[in-house]
Amino acid sequence: MRVLVGMEYSGRVRDAFLARGHEAMSCDLLPTEVPGPHYQGDVFDVIDYPWDLAIFHPSCQHLAVSGARHFEAKRLDGRQQAAVSLVWRLVRRSEHVPMVAIENPVSVLSTLYRKPDQVIQPWQFGHGETKATCLWLKGLPPLRPTNVVEGREARVHRMAPSPDRWRERSRTFAGVAAAMAEQWSPPPCADLFAAEA
Repeated sequence: MRVLVGMEYSGRVRDAFLARGHEAMSCDLLPTEVPGPHYQGDVFDVIDYPWDLAIFHPSCQHLAVSGARHFEAKRLDGRQQAAVSLVWRLVRRSEHVPMVAIENPVSVLSTLYRKPDQVIQPWQFGHGETKATCLWLKGLPPLRPTNVVEGREARVHRMAPSPDRWRERSRTFAGVAAAMAEQWSPPPCADLFAAEA
């Protein structure tokens, strides 16, 4: 498959798909943290390529309900409208992609776009933490938990303020990335079976 992972600088989701033999590329305005196929620039520069799967991680800075106390100011100066418009633009510009996932925490997207298809937690995928993450899906099944663990702590939410706090909070958990690559990949030899049909 040809996989685009938009708004990802960590390379975690990209590398999970690469490990399964797919052609995967991450894209972000920031450089990638680890070497690998990465386009540093605007996702709309590469969105029209014939991707089979696109996974988008738009910034939640102006959308997440965890920052609801700032919503009035963000609406008054247009930051929230711009963030929602970006998601709508992703939806429209990726209509040619058969499989699409948009990932964001609990946010205003649930009312201004649509209800998510699924809400997942890191503790369902091997990480003893809580961080409700919404998935809006097209052509994809909901993710099945792969490794339910105890020790459910809100570590990410309680991170101390620092210049890199946003970066640490926005990384996809490795267990979630692995589940995406495993469950959203075609079964091995699917092409052979299709050829024989």
